Amino acid sequence: MKGRTTTTHTVAVDPSYHDKLTGGRVSAEKLVEKSFEFLLERESNTSILRTFDLPVIGRYFPEYENTIREMLT
Repeated sequence: MKGRTTTTHTVAVDPSYHDKLTGGRVSAEKLVEKSFEFLLERESNTSILRTFDLPVIGRYFPEYENTIREMLT
């Protein structure tokens, strides 16, 4: 499709942050997948940082932690 840009991202997920958000109920992979769904609802893939630690999302979107918990239930 015209205008589509594929991007690649590297995301670090600290085990303690994973537990904080999921209580261990879902895999880190699923958490990252849902986190990208969250981000893509708010910005284009080309605007997402190429490399980041998962908690960085909350710096840009304060509602992230509450919303991601809801998305994972």
